[in-house]
Amino acid sequence: MSETVSDLKVIPLTGTKNGVISVAKIEEPYGGDSNTVASIGISLAGDANNPEWKVHIPLQNLNEVIAALQAIK
Repeated sequence: MSETVSDLKVIPLTGTKNGVISVAKIEEPYGGDSNTVASIGISLAGDANNPEWKVHIPLQNLNEVIAALQAIK
């Protein structure tokens, strides 16, 4: 894979001792022809680079996902 990770933000995960939420932009996450995604990860161990759970959201869907998250806030 030729993925490039940029704009990594790490947020403390409320309700945990060491947990973090990591948010990053990943270019070519699945190889040279794949589209850029926003990656959101959760690590209870505090390792932002190796989250236990993660989701990749295509940048084309990001505005809709942000709106949905704002709506449930």
